[in-house]
Amino acid sequence: MNGEIVARASAPPGAEAILVDLYREHRLALVRLAVLLVGDREGAEDVVQDVFSRLHGKRPEVLTLTYIRVCVLNASRSVLRRRGVAARAVPGRPDEPMDSAETTALLGESRQEMLAALGRLPRRQREVLILRYYLDLSYADIAQATRVRESTVRSTAFRALERLERELGGKA
Repeated sequence: MNGEIVARASAPPGAEAILVDLYREHRLALVRLAVLLVGDREGAEDVVQDVFSRLHGKRPEVLTLTYIRVCVLNASRSVLRRRGVAARAVPGRPDEPMDSAETTALLGESRQEMLAALGRLPRRQREVLILRYYLDLSYADIAQATRVRESTVRSTAFRALERLERELGGKA
């Protein structure tokens, strides 16, 4: 009987099992999403880890991939805000994180150029393009994730694509 009690105590409750499954199945894709938003892998991994640790203990019905994506989006925004505050507080500090030599070598020149242009877009435009073309979300899903109207998402995506085309000189 004691073995049965120990086994039940160590088995994760329903919400924890759901969270573990979501983590195992979607962690890498969520880290990739966060990398596109915050600009570096270490920061992105921290964002995703922090999101999952904050979700521990939540009700099982809120633990959906859509909800977790929104949490990663919001946590990435918070990281960028903190970086902006820190950059203003410390003079001479670069505004953007620098890629390592390995990262630069691994990424092709055109991809680097596209990522740099994407990084220069305003936050909302960058988020909409990443959610639309990286995660392949519909405009309605993006509107729900970003909490703006669908028409705003469409116009934001249109403006962002126009700006990218101008910056890249028609290469996009």
